[in-house]
Amino acid sequence: MTSMLIAVGGNSLIRAGETGTMVEQWANARRTAAAIVQLIGAGHRLVVTHGNGPQVGAQLLRSERASDQVPGQTLDVCGAASQGEIGYLLSQSIGDELAAAGLSVPVVSVVTQTVVRADDPAMGHPTKPVGPFYSREQAEERQRHLGWEIVEDAARGYRRVVPSPEPVEIVELNVIRSLMSQGVLVIACGGGGIPVIRRDGQLKGVEAVIDKDRASALLASELCVDMFAISTDIPFVYLDYKKNTQRKVQCVSASELEAHYKAGHFPAGNMGPKVESALRFLKAGGKEVVITSYEYLTEAVAGRMGTHVTPDRGVLVTKAAEREVPVGG
Repeated sequence: MTSMLIAVGGNSLIRAGETGTMVEQWANARRTAAAIVQLIGAGHRLVVTHGNGPQVGAQLLRSERASDQVPGQTLDVCGAASQGEIGYLLSQSIGDELAAAGLSVPVVSVVTQTVVRADDPAMGHPTKPVGPFYSREQAEERQRHLGWEIVEDAARGYRRVVPSPEPVEIVELNVIRSLMSQGVLVIACGGGGIPVIRRDGQLKGVEAVIDKDRASALLASELCVDMFAISTDIPFVYLDYKKNTQRKVQCVSASELEAHYKAGHFPAGNMGPKVESALRFLKAGGKEVVITSYEYLTEAVAGRMGTHVTPDRGVLVTKAAEREVPVGG
């Protein structure tokens, strides 16, 4: 039995071109759940993490729009709310798919806190955009009254930016590990976890966003799972993505992938964090990373699809598919 952490991308609930209605999110959650249950049926032991970008942005917008009627919420609280929201969608969808498949596996969603360091250099240099776009006047007003850091997007307006510090500890790790050992499918670390710092022996939430894939790599390493599967919106990792020279990466060693990363093939706002997180997991002793879209997740884990990354020592090399797949799946 293979143990595996699956990091589900934001497209699992709100896909490109969708507005994020609950009808859309339920339908997408059910499709993602079907792929997860196929893996359970094949005998794999799983823990699932997920993104929350669109949902936490919506939480922030609701909080701001209603601030004249109810108190607003801080970013860490909005992140916690989005974990509950997405955990509910995924746990119910997975439960329904398990029942349809005749499988009896308990499912639980754990609201997860992730410790960051107060002295992380990123805390003083906010770079992660969150929430809606504003006009210059709106942005300057929020900068004055709320102390926000604001950046300009020349095409769309102004946005708030917050720090994106490194995850160093998963607070609920032992709980997650215990549940997994009892055969429970755990949904955890949503959106990278709620960012908290340790101060005077206590935890304190901070206004920041933790990269979901980095936190997932940390959790996968701490749980000592065999495989780290990253679900995204394309079936393979590509070199020269969306260029005439685009070519897919199928089987690659950690050092080869790192060389491509250093050559600039994987942008920071796209595939970069996923590749970086894959390398972190392998350097921490992980056996294999698979990167693919959720439609091909089952095939990828079976070795017939997706990009497979293995340690340089060459163990557990898996052959991916030879056929070409159009960009976008």
